[in-house]
Amino acid sequence: MRVGIVGAGSIAFGTAAFLEQQGHKAILWSPSGERTKALAAGEALTAQGAIEGTFHPNVAPNAEALVGDAEALVIALPAYGHKSVLDAIAPHVTPSQTVIFSSHASFGALYLSRLLASRGVTATIVAWGTTVVTGRQLDPTSVNVNTVRKRIDLATLPASRSDAGFAVCQALFGDRFVDRGSLMAIALSNLNPQNHMGIALGNMTRMERGETWSQGQNVTPKVGRLLEELDQERIAIATKLGLEVRNIFQHFHLSFHVPISSISQMNQEMHEAGNGGTGPATADSRYVTEDVPFGLVMTAKLGRLAGEPADLHEAGVKIFSAMYGRDFAAENDLLLALDLDAMSLSELNALCRDGYAPAK
Repeated sequence: MRVGIVGAGSIAFGTAAFLEQQGHKAILWSPSGERTKALAAGEALTAQGAIEGTFHPNVAPNAEALVGDAEALVIALPAYGHKSVLDAIAPHVTPSQTVIFSSHASFGALYLSRLLASRGVTATIVAWGTTVVTGRQLDPTSVNVNTVRKRIDLATLPASRSDAGFAVCQALFGDRFVDRGSLMAIALSNLNPQNHMGIALGNMTRMERGETWSQGQNVTPKVGRLLEELDQERIAIATKLGLEVRNIFQHFHLSFHVPISSISQMNQEMHEAGNGGTGPATADSRYVTEDVPFGLVMTAKLGRLAGEPADLHEAGVKIFSAMYGRDFAAENDLLLALDLDAMSLSELNALCRDGYAPAK
């Protein structure tokens, strides 16, 4: 299949390498155009780590060209860029195309559904709870893929197209998906924001000093305990809503292939195996600038909506806002556009099942 990838960072590059290795054709689009200049000039994409090889993905000059040349689309850039790229691709998406969020954040699938509905279009929109690969971009033409995940939770919008969405994902990425059946479940399935909150709080001075440090090794017992407590808040919200989501122990076990124990011990084993990853070397990291407004803020809102307050998540938003001198709660342009605060729980559940009705 021809797969358009929106983004040109580590996840986009890793996803492109994965698809090309499987015999599909990847087409990259960088909204700024900067990150794909070398590839557009004919240089190859080199992958190392969990995926090895040299690949030649195509490069699209703009959103219209990307969508027009693709059978499926993958959104693979930080959540703070989602609204602008969705605004750019939505005028060109057709009902026959599948759009995959890798990974889904802050009801971006609902925002895209609303944009398409305004054109009278219903497309198959698939939301993943996490990415198929993890890694680091080494330079403008190479990526280190840390791991390829064995299990990924997903849901399709509208739910009536679940079989079609699942089939496309399986055809592209193999037998690694679990259909959670509800976009609401996927909204509570992305563990990165809670995990990155604990890691960043516990290692902020390393980030600010630009140190090179092992992330897995520095999920020490107390940082690990904080991650476990944050996870309990997320699970409590899902349980209150009658949803089944993966817990943090299952996440690390299935994503990084280590036996289940305490979160700190699992991270130490990841480090010993060489899969612990490298922590951020700057405070201007998506661990905060993406995951606080587009992760913690959303979970906190769902907790309030469900009557199951997430006190640690709420505190995290306030602490990071104080540390950075920013109002992270006001930076989520997706939730502001959807006016989530004005929705009832029943209205949100209906939208998460059916999406927005196409205009006639």
